Amino acid sequence: MTAPADSLAADSGSGSSARFAEEDALLRIVEEAQGALAQARAEIGRRVIGQERVVDLTLAAILSGGHALLVGAPGLAKTLLVETFGVVLGVDARRIQFTPDLMPSDILGAEVLEQGADGSRAFRFVKGPIFAQLLMADEINRASPRTQSALLQAMQEKHVTIAGERHDLPAPFHVLATRNPIEQEGAYPLPEAQLDRFLFEIDVDYPDRDAERAILLATTGAESVTPHAAITAEQLQRFQGLVRRIPVGEKVTEAILTLVRCCRPGDPQALESARRHVAWGPGPRAAQALMLTVRAKALLEGRFAPDLQDVADLAIPALHHRMALSFAARAEGVSLDGVIAEALAKAGALPKAGA
Repeated sequence: MTAPADSLAADSGSGSSARFAEEDALLRIVEEAQGALAQARAEIGRRVIGQERVVDLTLAAILSGGHALLVGAPGLAKTLLVETFGVVLGVDARRIQFTPDLMPSDILGAEVLEQGADGSRAFRFVKGPIFAQLLMADEINRASPRTQSALLQAMQEKHVTIAGERHDLPAPFHVLATRNPIEQEGAYPLPEAQLDRFLFEIDVDYPDRDAERAILLATTGAESVTPHAAITAEQLQRFQGLVRRIPVGEKVTEAILTLVRCCRPGDPQALESARRHVAWGPGPRAAQALMLTVRAKALLEGRFAPDLQDVADLAIPALHHRMALSFAARAEGVSLDGVIAEALAKAGALPKAGA
C-alpha cells in the first residue's frame, strides 16, 4: 500500500526537524566546550608560563581520552603543569615519585588482613594512588620494568586486578608521565610496546627569553598565582564524548593514512628513507591517535572540523615514540623528525613556514 503524499511530507518534515534539532543541540555543546576550554587554557597559562604548546598538546591528549608522556630536563614546570591541570579541570590529581624500589602494590594497592571487634578476620582492599582521575607518574623510567608494566596495564584496561578481584579506576582516568632525558644512570628505558600506550610524547623545552623573564617576575615575588577550576570532571567527560562526534573530512583522513603508512618500512607505500633508516614504524594506534587529537585541537582552537594543518602540527608528538631508527641510521645522524617531515610532504600536510 502506498502512503498518502501528505503523510510522506509530514514524515519528511519531522525527520528534517529532528535532524535540525540534533544539529542545533550539537552546536550548543560545541560552543559551550569552546568557551569552557578557552577559559581553562587561560587559567593554566596564568601559572604555567611560556609552555603554550605543551599545554595545548596535553589538553588535546586529555580531551581525546588518552595519556601523555612529558619529556624534558628538570625544572621546566612539568610537575607544576600536572598539578595545575588537576585544579583547572576539576579532577582528583595525585602524584607518584617513581624510584627503583617502588613495587606494583605501592601504585595499585593491596589487600590487608584486618581483625574485627568480634575477633573475626577478613581481607580489605586498600586502594593505591592510581585510583585518581589524573595521575602524575614522575620520572617513570626510574621504576623497574615490573612496576612500569603494572601502571601501563592499568592505563590500557582502566582497571586493576588484586587477588582475583577487579577494581575499576575512576572516570575520567588519565596518566601524565614524565621522563628526564638527560640522566640515564639507574633508569630503565620504557619498552616500545609500552610507549605505544601514550597518545603523545611531548617535548618540554626551555622557555624563550621573554617567557623566562615573565617566570622570574611571577615566581620570585611576594604573591603567588593560585589556579581556579574552569570546568568540572563531568563537563570534561562530556567534552571527550563531543570530540568523537566532530566530523573529519576525507582529505584529512587520507592524509593521516598516507602519513602513517609512509613511515612503515615494510609497507608498499613506505618512503625510501623509511625503508633505509626506520627499524619499525607506527601501527594503527598512531592513526587512531591522530584521528582523535586533530578533532580535539580543532575544538580547542574554536573550529568545527580539523584540517591538514592540524595533522602537520600533531604528527611528531603522535608518531615519534612509535618509531625507531636502525643502528646504521643513528650512526649517519638521521633523525626521525626528518623522516616524519618527508612523510607529511607526501601526505600533503606540510607544516607552516618557520614552524
